[in-house]
Amino acid sequence: MSIAETTQTTSPDLIQSPFAQALVQQIRANDPYGTFRNWSDELLLKPFVVSRVQKREISVEGEVDPITKGRILSFYRAIAFRIEQQTGQLAQVVLDLSHEGFGWALVFSGRLLLTSRTLRDAQRFGFDSLEKLVAEGEKLVNTGVDLASRYPEVCKL
Repeated sequence: MSIAETTQTTSPDLIQSPFAQALVQQIRANDPYGTFRNWSDELLLKPFVVSRVQKREISVEGEVDPITKGRILSFYRAIAFRIEQQTGQLAQVVLDLSHEGFGWALVFSGRLLLTSRTLRDAQRFGFDSLEKLVAEGEKLVNTGVDLASRYPEVCKL
């Protein structure tokens, strides 16, 4: 199934989900020249959908390209934004990637680590479908909100 086929069969409700809209907002916020201003939300989310066949075609040799790094950062910033919306606690993102595509993505608030993900083969970052993208984002948001709600005093330090 191609990317175009995947996004054409996607329900509009999925694109309007809170996480998908937070991700679209992060993409547009990091667009200094206004290139994405008139692009549809569906088109902005399309690069996050990478089939297994497409992933196999992407070489893991060499540097992670800046566009892929930006996509990874946007994904985790959307998670931080959704946690901030739900808890009122400031959340920050740290992305540490080696030139080989290995590293960490961390979302923290104060001294509390809300989300920690090991990244491997970052050159191939993406999800099989838009549904999986939203599901993974919401899962990480819910985990972060749960931790921030349980330990609000640590978030404020």
